[in-house]
Amino acid sequence: QSCHRPAGQRASQEPGSGGLPEGVEYIPTRKKGKNPMKPVGVAWYSLYARTRLGYLFYQRQVKKARERYPHGHSVPQPYCVPGVKILPIPVLSNNYSYLVIDTGSGQAAVIDPSDPLAVQAAVEEEGVMLEAIFCTHKHWDHSGGNEALCQKHNSCRVYGSALDAIPQLTNPLADREKVSVGCLTFEALATPGHTVGHMVYVLDGAPFSSPSCLFSGDLLFLAGCGRPFEGSPETMLASLDVAMGLGEDTLLWPGHEYALECLTFASLLELDNSALEQKLQWAVQQRQEKRSTCPSTLGEEQTYNPFLRTHRPELQEALGLWQSTGEDPDAFRARVLKEVRRRKDLYQAT
Repeated sequence: QSCHRPAGQRASQEPGSGGLPEGVEYIPTRKKGKNPMKPVGVAWYSLYARTRLGYLFYQRQVKKARERYPHGHSVPQPYCVPGVKILPIPVLSNNYSYLVIDTGSGQAAVIDPSDPLAVQAAVEEEGVMLEAIFCTHKHWDHSGGNEALCQKHNSCRVYGSALDAIPQLTNPLADREKVSVGCLTFEALATPGHTVGHMVYVLDGAPFSSPSCLFSGDLLFLAGCGRPFEGSPETMLASLDVAMGLGEDTLLWPGHEYALECLTFASLLELDNSALEQKLQWAVQQRQEKRSTCPSTLGEEQTYNPFLRTHRPELQEALGLWQSTGEDPDAFRARVLKEVRRRKDLYQAT
């Protein structure tokens, strides 16, 4: 597989009616592979996140995904700059793990190893030494491969938040703590909301004259964000603001392939957003070819991701929300975020 920089992510032709290319019928991704966190009520979430039943459900999801997608749900598109290679590993029905390689030393780290067989196959194909597992959070579809990979790689350490019950955790991390793997430096950022201990990881691109990379787990997706299962809208907003404090050229590597569903939902909110229309058309073309839609950039996300546009008057007006006299600006943004989340959940349920 060849490596490439993420370029040309804009559609070359004007988007057709409804943001879709002429003659293309859009079938939402929610009608395809199942998201284990979708039919969530309080009781089901507690069972999934806190009991062995959740692990058994995860094992069933892995088995079904291996049968349905023997080569993964998407065609991986490696990203290379001198000294670094990032290999997205499509796992389950819509998850991504990421193998991040220091090409000079052959040392590597993996982010959110959902399916240990898929990760191990990538490790062997690349001929690298797996030294670290970075877990964004405890959910099985992000941490289920930890135990098997640690058994296979004795020197491998598991990093994550002590606030989440991450399987096989060996090295708890604090907010802003840094970890080196070969010449790679990762910074952990606490981003609670989806879970109380959710963390994202930022790969410093400066030593390689490259943009930094944000591995966002379930905090942030292309045109979307994760559900706040263990936090308030205010908590989630603060975590999203942490991510947006990174540079606009930062590459976003999300935990799921949700682009079509999220972009289609966003297009229902902002009908005259040309950047959104173009991105939707591009994503449709990518997914027709089973190609990944990541990475995007944080600067690009700010032009069409409604969860990052809570400060934009056009989105506020579309939602029918106005800031009250004397209302704190961030409190108002949290209200906007809550309403976007509510509408997104209703959209998913239809």
